[in-house]
Amino acid sequence: MIKPLAVATLSTLLLAACAAPTRYIDPAADDGPVTMTMDYRDFERAADAAIQDLLASGAVDRPGGERYVMAVSRIVNDTMQRIDTDQLVKKIRVALLRSGKVITTTAVGLDGAEDEMNLAARELRESAEFDQSTVQQKGTLQAPDLSLSGKIIQRNHKVDDEQQVEYYFQLSLTDLRRGLAIWENETPIIKRGSDDAVAW
Repeated sequence: MIKPLAVATLSTLLLAACAAPTRYIDPAADDGPVTMTMDYRDFERAADAAIQDLLASGAVDRPGGERYVMAVSRIVNDTMQRIDTDQLVKKIRVALLRSGKVITTTAVGLDGAEDEMNLAARELRESAEFDQSTVQQKGTLQAPDLSLSGKIIQRNHKVDDEQQVEYYFQLSLTDLRRGLAIWENETPIIKRGSDDAVAW
C-alpha cells in the first residue's frame, strides 16, 4: 500500500516537471498572450498615448522655457480590478520630467505630502543638534501650478460568444491659478476574447 506522504511527494514532483520554467520577459519585445485583465502593456500604452498627446498639445510649453510644477491629484480606479494607479501616473511623471517642461512636487498631495521628509526636514529648525545654515528655511517650498487628475473605467460587454472588455484611461490637467482644465485625454484599450477568461 502506497503511503499518503509518498503520493503527495510524487504528485508535487510531477506537477513541477510539467510547469513552465520561470524566465525573464523583455517588456519591449513581449509577444506573450494578451490577458483580459489590465497588464503592464496596457499601462505602457495608455501612458505613452497620454504623454505624446500632452506634449504635442503645447499645454505645458511655458513662456520663457521654465518648467511648470505639477501636483498629482486623485486618479480614481473604477474597474473591477485592484490596481495601483501609480503604475500609470509614475510613467507620465517620468516622461514629463525628462521632457524638461514639468516637474512634480512631492510636498503636496490630497492625503498629505507624498514625501513626508519635505516637512520632517523643516522640523529641524531651531534644533541645537543641527547646523542651522544647512536646514531648509521658511518659504522655500514651491506651490504647484498644475494638477493631474483622472479615472480608469472598465466596461464589460457580451459580443456573440465572446466577451469584450473596455478600459478607458481618462486624464485632466488643471491650471490651479484659474481652475481650468488646460488639457484632457481619453485613451481606450479594448480587448475581446473568450467568455471563460477572467476580467477582474
